[in-house]
Amino acid sequence: MTASPRANIRRLALGRCISVAGGASAFTALGYTVWHQTHDPALQALAFLLTFGVSGLVGPFAGALGDRFDRRKVMIWSEAVAAMFFFVMAFAVRSPLLLIMFAFASAVAEAPFWAASRAATPNLAETAEDIAWANSLIGIGWSSGVAIGPILGSVIVAVGGPSWVFALNGVSFLVSVLLTVSVRGSYSDPRTQAEIDEHRGITAGVRYLFKEPVLRRICLAWLVFVLGLGMGMVADAALAESFGVGPVGFGALVTCWGLGAVFGNGAGRWLNAKRELRWIVWGSAGIGLAAMGVGFSPVFPLVLVSLLAFGICDGLSIVAENGVIQRRTPDAVRSRAIAGFEALLSIGLAIAYIAAGPMLHAVGPRVLYRITGIAAAGAFVVLLPLLRLARAEPEAAAVLGPSSVGVDLARDRPAP
Repeated sequence: MTASPRANIRRLALGRCISVAGGASAFTALGYTVWHQTHDPALQALAFLLTFGVSGLVGPFAGALGDRFDRRKVMIWSEAVAAMFFFVMAFAVRSPLLLIMFAFASAVAEAPFWAASRAATPNLAETAEDIAWANSLIGIGWSSGVAIGPILGSVIVAVGGPSWVFALNGVSFLVSVLLTVSVRGSYSDPRTQAEIDEHRGITAGVRYLFKEPVLRRICLAWLVFVLGLGMGMVADAALAESFGVGPVGFGALVTCWGLGAVFGNGAGRWLNAKRELRWIVWGSAGIGLAAMGVGFSPVFPLVLVSLLAFGICDGLSIVAENGVIQRRTPDAVRSRAIAGFEALLSIGLAIAYIAAGPMLHAVGPRVLYRITGIAAAGAFVVLLPLLRLARAEPEAAAVLGPSSVGVDLARDRPAP
């Protein structure tokens, strides 16, 4: 018996929470271990580059798997293989450089899961009205994992060492696999030969993103933002050290962001096609102010409050971003478009990670967070024209397909 669409989404959200909690704890353990053993900003940046930045290398290929093969099977195999690499990290690897290499292999293996699952969400939700609810619930699962994982990983590192964290992450991936196996619904729409021919090739998703004016603008804005965001991510361990709060304080930084993102994701359930566009814009403004709060906070509790606000704005923006991309992208190319979007952002993150190492030495972690705030302000400026689109576009426009109704942002008038 097939479960209801909402029950399927709840299972996926639970699986996302469990696997992300394991992943966040493992990457917290990896980041802290590399920094603690080497105090080398370049190696710390490399760890981020080869884990969070991996989509820039494999995104188009990962997305092609989700459009070419059964998305459910792609999701299952992706997490199963990723689990294997973390078990190796837990029981056979101790060198910081080798840990980074195996974490990179796991991130490559997991990349198809993220593209396929986000592409399948509108199909599993079944109705356009449930897309925001589904993205919100899955986002809550993801952000809850981010909130739980770092503090859990930090405590386990302090008590038993990083190997226990890596093993726990492998188990979390396998639990997520079992939950995905239990979800039996439609992961994609039937496609005509004409649709397949129109969107042929690994790069079809990127081509579609740059052809669609709204998605093109969002790509540009987010690329500006992540150039600053990556520097803030690399700065976290040094920021915690500058306040003398140790590994638990380091975990608390990401936990506060994740807790805020849970609230932001939850608020996203009340979005619709028009509100999604508005909150992509205003969320970037809120992120900029929160990042500045981190950069100028004189005491650690204010840093945590600022990161909580950062997470709220980011969580709401993520739900809005997912909805806009899913509504405006045909199913036949959706996985590749989502993977292409993530790849573009990962390239920006990679550039930021490379620059962050020497900049962290030169100016310190708080200045890097101020740069994050400036980058978010730049994204806000790029996104501002979307407010005109939200006012002009009919409520039912751009639902589960390419944008055929809207505003031509380049000419600032209704599109013919």
